[in-house]
Amino acid sequence: MSADSATANPAPTKTAPASTAAALNADAPAKKGRGKAAGKKAAKAAAVADPLLAAIRTMSTVANEGSQFLNRELSWLAFNERVLSEARDKRNPPLERLKYAAICGSNLDEFFMVRVAGVHRQIAAGVQTPGPDGLSPRQTLDMVRDRTHTMLREIEKAARKTLRDLAAEGVRLVRVAELGKRARAQLREHYLSEIQPVLTPLVVDPSHPFPYLSNLSLNLAVLLDAGEGEDPDFARVKIPVGVLPRIVPVGDALLLLEDVIAAHIGELFKGRNVLAAHVFRVTRNTDYEFEEEEAEDLLATIEDGLRRRRFGSAVRLEMMRDTPAEIITFLQERLRLDHKDIFMLEGPLGTADLMFLPVKRPDLAFPDFVPAVPDLDGDDEDGMFDTIRRGDVVLHHPYDSFSNVLNFVEEASRDPQVLAIKQTLYRTGDDPRLLGALRTAAENGKQVVALIELKARFDEQRNISWARKLERAGAHVVYGMAGLKTHAKVTLIVRREEGGLRRYVHVGTGNYNPKTARLYTDLSLLSADPNLGADIAELFNHLTGYAEAEYTHLLVAPDTARSGFEMLLDREAEHARAGHEAWARIKVNSLTDPGMIEALYRAAGAGVRIELILRGVCCLRPGLPGLSETIRVRSLLGRYLEHARIYAFGNAGQPEVYFGSADWMSRNLDRRVEVIAPVLDDTHRDQFLRILNTEWADTRGSWELQGDGQYEKLRGDFSAQQSFADSRHPG
Repeated sequence: MSADSATANPAPTKTAPASTAAALNADAPAKKGRGKAAGKKAAKAAAVADPLLAAIRTMSTVANEGSQFLNRELSWLAFNERVLSEARDKRNPPLERLKYAAICGSNLDEFFMVRVAGVHRQIAAGVQTPGPDGLSPRQTLDMVRDRTHTMLREIEKAARKTLRDLAAEGVRLVRVAELGKRARAQLREHYLSEIQPVLTPLVVDPSHPFPYLSNLSLNLAVLLDAGEGEDPDFARVKIPVGVLPRIVPVGDALLLLEDVIAAHIGELFKGRNVLAAHVFRVTRNTDYEFEEEEAEDLLATIEDGLRRRRFGSAVRLEMMRDTPAEIITFLQERLRLDHKDIFMLEGPLGTADLMFLPVKRPDLAFPDFVPAVPDLDGDDEDGMFDTIRRGDVVLHHPYDSFSNVLNFVEEASRDPQVLAIKQTLYRTGDDPRLLGALRTAAENGKQVVALIELKARFDEQRNISWARKLERAGAHVVYGMAGLKTHAKVTLIVRREEGGLRRYVHVGTGNYNPKTARLYTDLSLLSADPNLGADIAELFNHLTGYAEAEYTHLLVAPDTARSGFEMLLDREAEHARAGHEAWARIKVNSLTDPGMIEALYRAAGAGVRIELILRGVCCLRPGLPGLSETIRVRSLLGRYLEHARIYAFGNAGQPEVYFGSADWMSRNLDRRVEVIAPVLDDTHRDQFLRILNTEWADTRGSWELQGDGQYEKLRGDFSAQQSFADSRHPG
């Protein structure tokens, strides 16, 4: 495979002893034969980005003063503020800036549905104990409310500014009142024929109770004249986003669906005098926990849980700033919300829907990038299997196409010499190729085992559908272990060859989802290494039959990953104390686990040089005297979502590199099945180190975390992502 370009001095590389991972597994606490009981036990285990927001910056500093840990929720908000900075950055084309604003809104929606809802639940349960950061749930909620009020205003401000820039380029999102007479007539005809038939006006009175408001739905609050001396009647009209597009094209102009409906609201309430119509939006708690211990049928339990999730309590109400007081009070009382959970905005509400405007203007977006497709067909009839047999293959997505991973499974499904295909599936997307390959393999009589994680948040329904389709095709469908989410990304293929059976494996950092593989940076390893194959076979036997598992190369959560990582850091500390070269460079999405943070602090105290590349949340405080002086933390954003996880350790001049699916969060290390694999080939080890060096050298999308929780933007135009893309298509 072509190596990624290096822009910083790579660490010296030598062949690492293949026995290191085996030693780590051998020395780790024994957790073999976890079984159902052990799985249930595991289930119970337990900064500021934008310099323009001075008030938030001050709040972040004060909130974390005196603690060795940064607050997780405030750190997440700092991450979203860094994304927001991309929505403001004029170096990004306007359609891309609008996408960044939409991503900020979408991120914030999920933050309220899960994280803020969780804080509310802690407060309702009477929890007053401070977390590792020293803040109680009530203090955290107060700070989150203040930060998110500011953030939502900044998101909509960035979106409106970008929409003005797009209007200057001929892409106009307008109000109905701005249309000419002919366009208004055309719009009214469209409304009456295509929109009004799917609307349902719901009035609230003694015979019509207050309707259920679904999570993240857009609604119109309508006041109707009830006659002289009477209070106005309240009615609700749900904006049918999803059934109909949010954006309505009229000629060369674009309109918001809610604006079109509001402009014609009199057509829906004929004979009534409409006093007002204002848009609002409700966010609900979706952090529903499935009671696996009581479940006889996990699939049925998940389906029931999804139905119950729809009725979670409200945690946020967004309204237009000009909404009359009587509407605000009416909704606040019925949704039982504190006034601090009401967000008065100028709109548009629900910026996530602005992600993809129905506009074909390549000149206003990032240039198209076509991934490289390495030729893995091989020199004989064995095709890809011949190539992989001759040496491991590493793919760096999206710069290398994900199609080769799909080809690997498809080729196996058709190959008469393949006897079995086993695969973990967490988030699959809706691409038909993978599902089709597994169904074909099952119909061809191969042993197909699909370990489908039904508890993948917000993908439960899709995964249930996949499970049923594969079962009908004759595949063995397994739902994982009780109390644990299976987050590992692995495939095992067993093939009959001359001399006996051979195992081929794929280990990745990302999901088997071709769509996100074009948007996320991830890593894939295709290998016929017999030791890796034996380890992954052990893993599947453990997951499907609760068999005891012993691994010679892999680190596997929740059994050996935590202890393995801690031992690797402790070994670096020993090297530092002995005067040898000692460093660690870790790239994960988030770092929140107190145990791993303490292990990093121990290593730093011994003099280990540590560089962390963390896209999202970081609860570690770098650069503190006597604690973390040798630790530096950077966050990298760009056109693609940084998603790969790499763990590299200096090992006194003989670097060891691992990669896998696990972030350094308690959920990943204690409550999920994760697979971390060593990079055994010298060439590929150097390639992984060059990836880390190149990303550390990034100045275009990188921010450096300070000890007080603030993030400082690096200055410059070198983009690691562009460097990787250019290396695939030089010249």
